[in-house]
Amino acid sequence: MEKSEGIEKENGTVEEKQSFKDGSICGYDSLQRLLSANLKPQIFQEVSRLLLGLNCGRPLETIVPPESAIALSSKHDFDLQAFSFSADKELLREPRVVRVGLIQNSIALPTSAPFLDQKKAIFKKLRPIIDAAGASGVNILCLQEAWMMPFAFCTREKRWCEFAEPDNGESTQFLQEFACKYNMVIINPILERDVNHGETLWNTAIIIGNHGNIIGKHRKNHIPRVGDFNESTYYMEGNTGHPVFETAYGKIAVNICYGRHHPLNWLAFGLNGAEIVFNPSATVGELSEPMWPIEARNAAIANSYFVGSINRVGTEIFPNPFTSGDGKPEHPDFGHFYGSSHFSAPDASCTPSLSRYKDGLLISDMDLNLCRQLKDKWGFRMTARYELYADILARYLKPDFEPQVIPDPLLHKKSS
Repeated sequence: MEKSEGIEKENGTVEEKQSFKDGSICGYDSLQRLLSANLKPQIFQEVSRLLLGLNCGRPLETIVPPESAIALSSKHDFDLQAFSFSADKELLREPRVVRVGLIQNSIALPTSAPFLDQKKAIFKKLRPIIDAAGASGVNILCLQEAWMMPFAFCTREKRWCEFAEPDNGESTQFLQEFACKYNMVIINPILERDVNHGETLWNTAIIIGNHGNIIGKHRKNHIPRVGDFNESTYYMEGNTGHPVFETAYGKIAVNICYGRHHPLNWLAFGLNGAEIVFNPSATVGELSEPMWPIEARNAAIANSYFVGSINRVGTEIFPNPFTSGDGKPEHPDFGHFYGSSHFSAPDASCTPSLSRYKDGLLISDMDLNLCRQLKDKWGFRMTARYELYADILARYLKPDFEPQVIPDPLLHKKSS
């Protein structure tokens, strides 16, 4: 937190204005902690009910991580939170509880450092956070979008392509070690270089099985062209469809970053049977923060699955300033990546968010039985009209499409 100079008010007094350049919210690292510190307990409980919902009619339970994970969190200064989503007890099915983790982090070295040093430093930085996840018994772990590099796609400079690697490259090999060590499925979002197809680049998530094997991969379906998100300078829309990966711990999918703005993208993963959909992202405050707590939660509700939302943290300063194509002055940074990673459940409940400016590990138990229980309760699949949606989409794709608009016959009639 930094204090600016005093500003003179109309009545002649001087008011000290505060700006929080560390990314905090009025000095607090998350909205939940701000509210907790400033509201009376009874009021805070009611506000939390409205903001976070109830899981099976109760406030979300917290989990105490093991001492070894807490010690790692303290030593390496990362936020550590853990919660538990329950489901109603069933008579014919046993609970299907899986422990899931999300990691958010800032870069480890300035973007001006040698690329090899940057990559080694980010590996070193993540090692204790992944170890904390393993010590906590996490079964499935997801990292943030392009975690192995700065999010340099704002610059339009092609030298950042050097961070791209094959699907079985250095980052995958680094994480395979942990997958084997902790019997953990790990989602590895990277900048992929497809060596078999002209060394084309893709924004890709590699799914590493709990035995260290590569189960498969998914390439980002939707590429942004807004603000400083100049990603199509580096890679285009993916070609892998909407795959769901059946792992030892459940059926998972990955909706990478900008895909969260497209409801049909979420729907397609649900139609393919996903029980948990991860949304590894890199997004900044001015552009998307009001949408961040809404879109994934709505997707979890509408599609009756769990969602894990991950966003990187920090402000990344690049050596050469760039413009946004909006007539404003050039600038050397993308903006503040606001972290705030969280889980959403199909019953509309969600966890508090991780810090807005610190590295973090968010852990949650989730009983996957809740997915079917909510399908039975709301009947969204049964009451959907897919044949109507398919019809309008098929007509919309034709060049001679005409919108179904019925005008008021009196709207354009001349008055007599």
